[in-house]
Amino acid sequence: MMTQKNTKTLIKKFGILALILTLAISMLAGCAGKTEEPAAAETNPSEQTQATTQEESTVSSDPYVIAIIQPMDHPSLNEIRDTIVSELSALSLDDQIEIKLENANGDGSMLPTIMQNLLAENVDMLVPIATPTAQAAMAATDSVPIVFSAVSNPVEAGVVTAFDQTTGNITGVSNAIAIEDIFALAKILTPDAKTFGFVYNTSEVNSATGIERAKAYCDANDLSYKEATITGTADIQQAVSSLIGEVDALFTPNDNTVASAMATYMQAAMSGSLPTYVGADSMVKDGAFATVGIDYTVLGRQTAQMIARIIGGETIAENHVEQISEYSKMINIGTANALGLEIPEDTLKDFLIFGE
Repeated sequence: MMTQKNTKTLIKKFGILALILTLAISMLAGCAGKTEEPAAAETNPSEQTQATTQEESTVSSDPYVIAIIQPMDHPSLNEIRDTIVSELSALSLDDQIEIKLENANGDGSMLPTIMQNLLAENVDMLVPIATPTAQAAMAATDSVPIVFSAVSNPVEAGVVTAFDQTTGNITGVSNAIAIEDIFALAKILTPDAKTFGFVYNTSEVNSATGIERAKAYCDANDLSYKEATITGTADIQQAVSSLIGEVDALFTPNDNTVASAMATYMQAAMSGSLPTYVGADSMVKDGAFATVGIDYTVLGRQTAQMIARIIGGETIAENHVEQISEYSKMINIGTANALGLEIPEDTLKDFLIFGE
Protein backbone atom coordinates (compact mmCIF):
# COMPACT_ATOMS: atom_id res chain seq x y z
CA MET A 1 0.00 0.00 0.00
CA MET A 2 1.34 3.40 -1.09
CA THR A 3 2.03 5.74 1.73
CA GLN A 4 1.08 9.38 1.82
CA LYS A 5 4.76 10.28 1.51
CA ASN A 6 5.16 8.12 -1.58
CA THR A 7 2.06 9.65 -3.12
CA LYS A 8 3.37 13.19 -2.69
CA THR A 9 6.70 12.22 -4.24
CA LEU A 10 4.98 10.70 -7.27
CA ILE A 11 2.78 13.77 -7.80
CA LYS A 12 5.84 15.97 -7.61
CA LYS A 13 7.62 13.88 -10.27
CA PHE A 14 4.58 13.98 -12.60
CA GLY A 15 4.33 17.74 -12.17
CA ILE A 16 7.96 18.23 -13.22
CA LEU A 17 7.48 15.96 -16.24
CA ALA A 18 4.35 17.86 -17.31
CA LEU A 19 6.23 21.15 -17.07
CA ILE A 20 9.04 19.78 -19.25
CA LEU A 21 6.53 18.57 -21.84
CA THR A 22 4.75 21.92 -21.88
CA LEU A 23 8.00 23.78 -22.47
CA ALA A 24 8.97 21.38 -25.27
CA ILE A 25 5.63 21.83 -27.02
CA SER A 26 5.96 25.63 -26.75
CA MET A 27 9.42 25.56 -28.27
CA LEU A 28 8.26 23.39 -31.16
CA ALA A 29 5.32 25.69 -31.80
CA GLY A 30 7.64 28.70 -31.79
CA CYS A 31 9.99 27.07 -34.32
CA ALA A 32 7.09 26.14 -36.53
CA GLY A 33 5.90 29.76 -36.47
CA LYS A 34 9.32 31.03 -37.47
CA THR A 35 9.53 28.61 -40.37
CA GLU A 36 6.21 29.67 -41.84
CA GLU A 37 6.97 33.42 -41.78
CA PRO A 38 9.59 33.54 -44.58
CA ALA A 39 7.60 31.01 -46.55
CA ALA A 40 4.68 33.41 -46.65
CA ALA A 41 6.93 36.25 -47.97
CA GLU A 42 8.87 34.08 -50.42
CA THR A 43 8.33 34.83 -54.16
CA ASN A 44 8.36 32.08 -56.73
CA PRO A 45 11.50 32.64 -58.87
CA SER A 46 9.66 31.86 -62.11
CA GLU A 47 6.96 34.36 -61.23
CA GLN A 48 9.60 36.99 -60.44
CA THR A 49 11.34 36.37 -63.79
CA GLN A 50 8.02 36.58 -65.60
CA ALA A 51 7.19 39.89 -63.91
CA THR A 52 10.61 41.32 -64.81
CA THR A 53 10.24 40.19 -68.42
CA GLN A 54 6.80 41.75 -68.64
CA GLU A 55 8.17 45.01 -67.22
CA GLU A 56 11.07 45.05 -69.70
CA SER A 57 8.65 44.24 -72.52
CA THR A 58 6.50 47.20 -71.57
CA VAL A 59 9.51 49.51 -71.66
CA SER A 60 10.89 48.19 -74.95
CA SER A 61 7.49 48.41 -76.64
CA ASP A 62 7.65 52.21 -76.62
CA PRO A 63 8.18 53.34 -80.23
CA TYR A 64 11.38 55.02 -81.39
CA VAL A 65 10.17 58.49 -82.38
CA ILE A 66 11.67 59.99 -85.54
CA ALA A 67 10.93 63.57 -86.58
CA ILE A 68 11.40 64.43 -90.28
CA ILE A 69 11.64 68.17 -90.83
CA GLN A 70 11.72 70.05 -94.14
CA PRO A 71 12.05 73.80 -94.76
CA MET A 72 9.31 74.06 -97.39
CA ASP A 73 7.14 72.15 -99.84
CA HIS A 74 8.57 71.33 -103.22
CA PRO A 75 8.79 68.11 -105.20
CA SER A 76 12.43 67.22 -104.40
CA LEU A 77 12.07 67.64 -100.64
CA ASN A 78 8.69 65.91 -100.61
CA GLU A 79 10.13 63.01 -102.56
CA ILE A 80 12.95 62.60 -100.05
CA ARG A 81 10.49 62.68 -97.14
CA ASP A 82 8.07 60.20 -98.70
CA THR A 83 10.86 57.83 -99.71
CA ILE A 84 12.34 57.84 -96.20
CA VAL A 85 8.94 56.91 -94.78
CA SER A 86 8.27 54.18 -97.35
CA GLU A 87 11.78 52.71 -97.09
CA LEU A 88 11.59 52.50 -93.28
CA SER A 89 8.34 50.60 -93.76
CA ALA A 90 9.99 48.34 -96.36
CA LEU A 91 12.70 47.60 -93.78
CA SER A 92 9.94 46.24 -91.47
CA LEU A 93 10.32 48.98 -88.85
CA ASP A 94 6.65 49.99 -88.70
CA ASP A 95 6.11 48.28 -85.32
CA GLN A 96 9.21 49.86 -83.78
CA ILE A 97 8.94 53.50 -84.81
CA GLU A 98 6.67 56.51 -84.78
CA ILE A 99 7.22 59.23 -87.40
CA LYS A 100 6.42 62.91 -86.94
CA LEU A 101 6.42 65.20 -90.00
CA GLU A 102 7.18 68.92 -89.71
CA ASN A 103 7.35 71.65 -92.36
CA ALA A 104 8.47 75.28 -91.95
CA ASN A 105 6.48 76.19 -95.09
CA GLY A 106 9.16 78.45 -96.44
CA ASP A 107 9.67 80.38 -93.20
CA GLY A 108 13.21 79.63 -92.09
CA SER A 109 12.73 81.61 -88.88
CA MET A 110 10.36 78.86 -87.72
CA LEU A 111 12.97 76.10 -87.82
CA PRO A 112 14.51 76.76 -84.36
CA THR A 113 11.04 76.75 -82.79
CA ILE A 114 10.11 73.52 -84.56
CA MET A 115 13.30 71.87 -83.27
CA GLN A 116 12.73 73.03 -79.69
CA ASN A 117 9.13 71.80 -79.73
CA LEU A 118 10.22 68.38 -80.99
CA LEU A 119 12.92 68.11 -78.35
CA ALA A 120 10.36 69.04 -75.68
CA GLU A 121 8.32 66.06 -76.93
CA ASN A 122 11.37 63.83 -76.32
CA VAL A 123 11.78 62.61 -79.88
CA ASP A 124 14.54 60.03 -80.30
CA MET A 125 15.96 61.28 -83.62
CA LEU A 126 15.83 64.38 -85.82
CA VAL A 127 15.93 63.92 -89.60
CA PRO A 128 16.35 67.38 -91.16
CA ILE A 129 16.04 67.71 -94.93
CA ALA A 130 18.21 70.38 -96.63
CA THR A 131 21.03 72.56 -95.31
CA PRO A 132 19.20 75.24 -93.27
CA THR A 133 17.13 72.56 -91.54
CA ALA A 134 20.25 70.57 -90.62
CA GLN A 135 21.91 73.72 -89.26
CA ALA A 136 18.86 74.46 -87.11
CA ALA A 137 18.81 70.89 -85.77
CA MET A 138 22.51 71.02 -84.93
CA ALA A 139 22.06 74.32 -83.09
CA ALA A 140 19.17 72.87 -81.07
CA THR A 141 20.83 69.78 -79.59
CA ASP A 142 24.21 68.14 -79.12
CA SER A 143 22.81 64.90 -77.69
CA VAL A 144 19.78 63.72 -79.71
CA PRO A 145 20.92 61.81 -82.84
CA ILE A 146 20.58 63.77 -86.09
CA VAL A 147 20.59 62.12 -89.53
CA PHE A 148 20.35 64.75 -92.27
CA SER A 149 19.42 64.35 -95.90
CA ALA A 150 20.13 66.61 -98.90
CA VAL A 151 22.90 68.74 -97.44
CA SER A 152 25.06 69.41 -100.48
CA ASN A 153 28.12 70.74 -98.66
CA PRO A 154 27.98 69.64 -95.01
CA VAL A 155 31.56 70.72 -94.27
CA GLU A 156 31.17 74.22 -95.74
CA ALA A 157 27.81 74.52 -93.96
CA GLY A 158 29.50 73.78 -90.63
CA VAL A 159 27.39 70.70 -90.01
CA VAL A 160 30.40 68.34 -89.79
CA THR A 161 34.14 68.92 -89.88
CA ALA A 162 34.75 66.19 -92.45
CA PHE A 163 32.88 63.44 -94.24
CA ASP A 164 34.75 60.80 -92.26
CA GLN A 165 34.61 62.53 -88.85
CA THR A 166 31.19 62.09 -87.25
CA THR A 167 32.29 62.34 -83.64
CA GLY A 168 29.31 64.40 -82.51
CA ASN A 169 25.61 63.62 -82.72
CA ILE A 170 25.11 64.33 -86.44
CA THR A 171 25.64 62.48 -89.70
CA GLY A 172 23.67 61.96 -92.90
CA VAL A 173 23.65 61.73 -96.67
CA SER A 174 24.96 64.55 -98.87
CA ASN A 175 23.52 65.43 -102.26
CA ALA A 176 26.46 67.34 -103.70
CA ILE A 177 25.69 67.69 -107.39
CA ALA A 178 27.94 66.67 -110.27
CA ILE A 179 28.46 70.24 -111.49
CA GLU A 180 31.40 69.45 -113.76
CA ASP A 181 29.39 66.65 -115.38
CA ILE A 182 26.46 69.03 -115.97
CA PHE A 183 28.66 71.47 -117.90
CA ALA A 184 30.22 68.60 -119.85
CA LEU A 185 26.66 67.55 -120.75
CA ALA A 186 25.83 71.12 -121.83
CA LYS A 187 28.77 70.99 -124.22
CA ILE A 188 27.19 67.95 -125.88
CA LEU A 189 23.56 69.13 -125.94
CA THR A 190 24.13 72.86 -126.61
CA PRO A 191 27.68 73.20 -127.97
CA ASP A 192 27.11 76.83 -128.99
CA ALA A 193 26.41 77.91 -125.40
CA LYS A 194 29.47 79.93 -124.38
CA THR A 195 27.98 82.23 -121.74
CA PHE A 196 25.91 80.92 -118.83
CA GLY A 197 23.56 82.81 -116.56
CA PHE A 198 23.65 81.75 -112.91
CA VAL A 199 20.32 82.15 -111.06
CA TYR A 200 20.46 81.26 -107.36
CA ASN A 201 19.68 82.32 -103.81
CA THR A 202 22.81 83.71 -102.16
CA SER A 203 21.57 82.82 -98.67
CA GLU A 204 21.51 79.08 -99.44
CA VAL A 205 24.92 77.62 -98.66
CA ASN A 206 24.29 74.68 -100.98
CA SER A 207 23.64 77.06 -103.87
CA ALA A 208 26.51 79.45 -103.14
CA THR A 209 29.09 76.66 -102.94
CA GLY A 210 27.67 75.05 -106.09
CA ILE A 211 28.01 78.32 -107.98
CA GLU A 212 31.63 78.66 -106.85
CA ARG A 213 32.34 75.26 -108.42
CA ALA A 214 30.50 76.31 -111.58
CA LYS A 215 32.60 79.47 -111.82
CA ALA A 216 35.78 77.45 -111.38
CA TYR A 217 34.73 75.11 -114.18
CA CYS A 218 33.87 77.97 -116.53
CA ASP A 219 37.13 79.76 -115.80
CA ALA A 220 39.09 76.61 -116.59
CA ASN A 221 37.15 75.87 -119.80
CA ASP A 222 36.95 79.28 -121.53
CA LEU A 223 33.29 79.79 -120.69
CA SER A 224 31.78 83.09 -119.56
CA TYR A 225 29.08 83.66 -116.97
CA LYS A 226 26.82 86.32 -115.51
CA GLU A 227 24.99 86.19 -112.17
CA ALA A 228 21.43 87.11 -111.26
CA THR A 229 20.94 86.47 -107.56
CA ILE A 230 17.69 86.24 -105.66
CA THR A 231 16.57 86.33 -102.03
CA GLY A 232 13.12 84.80 -102.55
CA THR A 233 10.73 83.45 -105.14
CA ALA A 234 9.42 86.93 -105.91
CA ASP A 235 12.81 87.83 -107.43
CA ILE A 236 12.96 84.98 -109.94
CA GLN A 237 11.06 86.58 -112.83
CA GLN A 238 13.17 89.74 -112.77
CA ALA A 239 16.45 87.84 -112.28
CA VAL A 240 15.90 85.64 -115.35
CA SER A 241 14.61 88.55 -117.45
CA SER A 242 17.79 90.50 -116.70
CA LEU A 243 19.84 87.74 -118.34
CA ILE A 244 17.83 87.39 -121.57
CA GLY A 245 19.97 88.54 -124.50
CA GLU A 246 23.09 88.40 -122.31
CA VAL A 247 23.59 84.64 -121.98
CA ASP A 248 23.16 81.48 -124.06
CA ALA A 249 21.87 79.18 -121.30
CA LEU A 250 20.99 79.19 -117.62
CA PHE A 251 22.42 77.18 -114.75
CA THR A 252 20.87 76.77 -111.30
CA PRO A 253 22.21 74.27 -108.74
CA ASN A 254 19.93 72.39 -106.34
CA ASP A 255 18.52 75.65 -105.04
CA ASN A 256 15.45 75.17 -102.84
CA THR A 257 14.04 78.62 -103.56
CA VAL A 258 14.15 78.22 -107.34
CA ALA A 259 12.95 74.62 -107.16
CA SER A 260 9.88 75.73 -105.22
CA ALA A 261 8.88 78.12 -108.02
CA MET A 262 9.81 76.26 -111.19
CA ALA A 263 6.74 77.42 -113.10
CA THR A 264 7.86 81.04 -112.74
CA TYR A 265 11.47 80.18 -113.54
CA MET A 266 10.61 78.23 -116.67
CA GLN A 267 8.12 80.77 -117.97
CA ALA A 268 10.80 83.48 -117.83
CA ALA A 269 13.49 81.23 -119.31
CA MET A 270 11.34 80.01 -122.18
CA SER A 271 10.35 83.58 -123.04
CA GLY A 272 14.02 84.12 -123.85
CA SER A 273 14.51 80.66 -125.47
CA LEU A 274 17.16 79.79 -122.87
CA PRO A 275 18.05 76.15 -122.16
CA THR A 276 18.07 75.58 -118.41
CA TYR A 277 20.57 73.26 -116.72
CA VAL A 278 19.79 72.39 -113.11
CA GLY A 279 20.92 70.21 -110.22
CA ALA A 280 17.92 68.01 -109.46
CA ASP A 281 15.67 65.49 -111.15
CA SER A 282 12.51 67.17 -109.88
CA MET A 283 13.52 70.43 -111.56
CA VAL A 284 13.77 68.61 -114.91
CA LYS A 285 10.40 66.98 -114.27
CA ASP A 286 9.06 70.49 -113.69
CA GLY A 287 10.31 71.76 -117.06
CA ALA A 288 14.05 72.45 -116.87
CA PHE A 289 15.99 71.23 -119.89
CA ALA A 290 18.60 68.80 -118.58
CA THR A 291 20.94 67.69 -115.80
CA VAL A 292 23.31 65.04 -114.59
CA GLY A 293 21.46 65.08 -111.35
CA ILE A 294 20.29 63.60 -108.17
CA ASP A 295 17.55 61.04 -108.08
CA TYR A 296 15.89 62.00 -104.80
CA THR A 297 14.31 58.58 -104.47
CA VAL A 298 17.83 57.16 -104.25
CA LEU A 299 18.76 59.84 -101.71
CA GLY A 300 15.72 59.16 -99.53
CA ARG A 301 16.31 55.41 -99.61
CA GLN A 302 19.97 55.83 -98.67
CA THR A 303 19.01 58.12 -95.77
CA ALA A 304 16.43 55.64 -94.47
CA GLN A 305 18.97 52.83 -94.52
CA MET A 306 21.33 54.89 -92.36
CA ILE A 307 18.48 55.68 -89.95
CA ALA A 308 17.67 51.96 -89.70
CA ARG A 309 21.26 51.09 -88.85
CA ILE A 310 21.33 53.60 -86.02
CA ILE A 311 17.97 52.42 -84.67
CA GLY A 312 19.45 48.93 -84.77
CA GLY A 313 22.26 49.92 -82.42
CA GLU A 314 25.03 51.42 -84.54
CA THR A 315 26.47 54.76 -83.40
CA ILE A 316 26.75 58.07 -85.23
CA ALA A 317 30.53 57.61 -85.20
CA GLU A 318 30.13 54.31 -87.06
CA ASN A 319 28.10 56.04 -89.79
CA HIS A 320 30.21 58.63 -91.58
CA VAL A 321 28.58 61.14 -93.90
CA GLU A 322 27.74 59.48 -97.19
CA GLN A 323 27.57 60.89 -100.70
CA ILE A 324 24.55 60.00 -102.80
CA SER A 325 25.40 56.74 -104.50
CA GLU A 326 23.89 57.31 -107.96
CA TYR A 327 23.60 60.11 -110.51
CA SER A 328 21.50 60.08 -113.66
CA LYS A 329 21.38 61.96 -116.95
CA MET A 330 17.96 63.50 -117.33
CA ILE A 331 16.28 65.50 -120.06
CA ASN A 332 12.86 67.05 -120.55
CA ILE A 333 12.09 66.23 -124.16
CA GLY A 334 9.06 68.54 -124.20
CA THR A 335 11.31 71.48 -123.29
CA ALA A 336 13.87 70.38 -125.88
CA ASN A 337 11.18 70.37 -128.57
CA ALA A 338 9.90 73.79 -127.46
CA LEU A 339 13.45 75.15 -127.77
CA GLY A 340 13.86 73.58 -131.22
CA LEU A 341 16.71 71.36 -130.04
CA GLU A 342 17.02 68.02 -131.78
CA ILE A 343 18.69 65.36 -129.65
CA PRO A 344 20.08 62.32 -131.52
CA GLU A 345 18.45 59.01 -130.62
CA ASP A 346 21.79 57.42 -129.75
CA THR A 347 22.34 60.21 -127.21
CA LEU A 348 18.86 59.92 -125.71
CA LYS A 349 19.28 56.22 -124.95
CA ASP A 350 21.45 57.11 -121.93
CA PHE A 351 18.89 59.53 -120.42
CA LEU A 352 15.91 59.41 -118.15
CA ILE A 353 13.34 61.21 -120.29
CA PHE A 354 10.60 63.49 -118.97
CA GLY A 355 7.99 65.68 -120.60
CA GLU A 356 6.96 63.26 -123.34
